[in-house]
Amino acid sequence: MSEATEDLQFDSQRVLEKGDGVRFDLPQLGPHATGFLVRFEGRPYAYVNRCAHVPVELDWEHGKFFNITQEYIICATHGAMYAPQTGHCVMGPCIGKHLSVIPVSEKDGTITVHVNQL
Repeated sequence: MSEATEDLQFDSQRVLEKGDGVRFDLPQLGPHATGFLVRFEGRPYAYVNRCAHVPVELDWEHGKFFNITQEYIICATHGAMYAPQTGHCVMGPCIGKHLSVIPVSEKDGTITVHVNQL
């Protein structure tokens, strides 16, 4: 029987609009699995840090998830671009696929990443 994973909490001020993402470990998905949290158009979004094309991490440098125009999440390996609001691939080799969403909520200056719902 697997042990329940606790949700993760982050200070809302740590996640800036179209800024660097906050990475976190996802041991329930494997020893090297990570997730990330970004803010886009005022809302926080979290995803498993794995390209929908091949299983590689997206960020080209820790926390660097947005493309140069800061309108899309980009895979540094293939250039696939994902809509930050949905995780759907809109350009590149994985078009039509999507990132694995991790539900989030924000209240009273705290963002909760609901990793227990993976």
